[in-house]
Amino acid sequence: MGSATPPSSGGGAFQGKVALITGGTRGIGRAVAERLAREGANLVLGYWRNVEAAREAEKRLFELGAEAISVRVHLGDEEGIRKLFGAAEERFGRVDYFVSNAASGVLRPSLELEARHFDWTMAVNARALLLGAREAARLMPRGGAVVAISSLGSQRVLPDYAAVGASKAALEALVRYLAVELAPLGIRVNGVSAGVVPTDALRHFPRGDEMLATARERTPAGRLVMPEDVAACVIFLLSPEAEMVRGQVLVVDGGYSLLV
Repeated sequence: MGSATPPSSGGGAFQGKVALITGGTRGIGRAVAERLAREGANLVLGYWRNVEAAREAEKRLFELGAEAISVRVHLGDEEGIRKLFGAAEERFGRVDYFVSNAASGVLRPSLELEARHFDWTMAVNARALLLGAREAARLMPRGGAVVAISSLGSQRVLPDYAAVGASKAALEALVRYLAVELAPLGIRVNGVSAGVVPTDALRHFPRGDEMLATARERTPAGRLVMPEDVAACVIFLLSPEAEMVRGQVLVVDGGYSLLV
């Protein structure tokens, strides 16, 4: 997919930069893409199934002044990751920011997980960050940044979340290792751990409605975390203001995880 030359965005902190976002056509990824578009960035969005959502996202980003393309890829496949970054290189010649946002996984109790369930979840959620960061480092000039999206299940036990939680814990470990190893290249790496966010992904949880109700009741901030809240923190970590923030995972949950 692709778009024609967009109307002028009027400038912004990310003017003329190129951001690649996996899972960028819906939910948190879409919110990040729209924030970056408003700040003058151009976008490369990875997606897997929903073609209509990809088309609608491209249209909206064009309206916001961005040049945007969406690429259908399977992030559990190494060739898919190369395809995504190759499309960015062909269209824009570089990638300034990489947001590893797409996630998948099998939601079952630990003893009901099969090896293929675990392998799939780890590949899409953790290995994709590693392989994506490798591709990004090849295309990213000094001053670039990587942000990976995690969840509270990396540190806390949630029902039927063993495979996804383990993959998110691995993702957070990779954030720390990549932050050190990519620092000499002038690339910053951090993560954002989101609380319970009402997105389409939550519909796949066995007790999604119950999770939302509980989060509303016990979040000290008095409301649910929205995709835009997570996007605001991602934007900060991508910005030059976060120059000395390295290898950290910023929790955005309205204080939910502070309570026992």
